[in-house]
Amino acid sequence: MRAPPAGGAVTVAPSPGLSTEYPFVLPRGYVDSSGTVHREGVMRLATARDEIAPQADARVRANPSYLTVLLLERTVVSLGTLHEVGGYVIEGLFASDLAFLQDLYRRINQDGHTSTEVDCPACGHDFTIDVAGDAPGES
Repeated sequence: MRAPPAGGAVTVAPSPGLSTEYPFVLPRGYVDSSGTVHREGVMRLATARDEIAPQADARVRANPSYLTVLLLERTVVSLGTLHEVGGYVIEGLFASDLAFLQDLYRRINQDGHTSTEVDCPACGHDFTIDVAGDAPGES
């Protein structure tokens, strides 16, 4: 498991083998009960079981939007110094961090990577950025 460097962007370099874990930095971060902010984490690729098992959960049947919480709970393997990333952590994320993780989940499980092509608005130059890297946040 590779952790992102403190305070810096993370670039997921292509490797000869299959990448199954992707480091990320949340835009804002999860604030625990002691006030500690946790921003750096790792998400793993989802398995078929990860996507199928939550369908039987009563919370998902009652509210299909809860599927997101269960998928992220299963695939976010670390976040800061937390011992466990349970549903209560995912539910306690700021909306911008939840949206970030949803997008990261989609990118790594559908696209297979965390990079995207962008154009510079000033000069029009094309370049690649890693969307799992550090982003400025507000507290």
